[in-house]
Amino acid sequence: MSKIIEDAVRNILLEIGEDPNRQGLLDTPYRVAKMYKEVTTGYQADPYKIINNAIFDVEYDEMVVVANIEYYSLCEHHMLPFFGVVHVGYIPKGKVVGLSKIPRIVDMFARRLQIQEKMTTQIANLLNETLQPDGVGVVVEGQHMCMMMRGVQKDKAKMITSAMLGSFRDDEKTRNEFLSLIRSPRVESAF
Repeated sequence: MSKIIEDAVRNILLEIGEDPNRQGLLDTPYRVAKMYKEVTTGYQADPYKIINNAIFDVEYDEMVVVANIEYYSLCEHHMLPFFGVVHVGYIPKGKVVGLSKIPRIVDMFARRLQIQEKMTTQIANLLNETLQPDGVGVVVEGQHMCMMMRGVQKDKAKMITSAMLGSFRDDEKTRNEFLSLIRSPRVESAF
């Protein structure tokens, strides 16, 4: 584990008036270092290894939607969690990606210090580059602890971002179909 992170956590505990040697905090620096290693694994992830040749030729040109992909991330401004769901849609042009790869792509980008807007476009751009589909749509819903537990302290506020590429941007019918599918009562948001 990172001794640097452990020392930094000890210093933070001292600075806020805590005793890092009290029983409940003895292992906290180690646990925090371990936690940061886990929640930032996206930096070490290679998107092409995640996809792992799971791109398949197929004669299918209708919309593919994967809705309610849960994610957990850390905001790069305060290093506090933000979390929610991601909805991804694309229209294949001869190629589809294995179903489990889309949530793994979401996790790869979420497990970095992030802002929701950037994460949204990173997911869309990677799918667009990899699959070269007719279009890609990504909608991300998020609740941000930096806004809920500090600052304005609004715990019901939800941020929604979108990235629309290709036909999802250029064709209103395509975009509306995607948005209606992810808002469908059959797709109850886990968020």
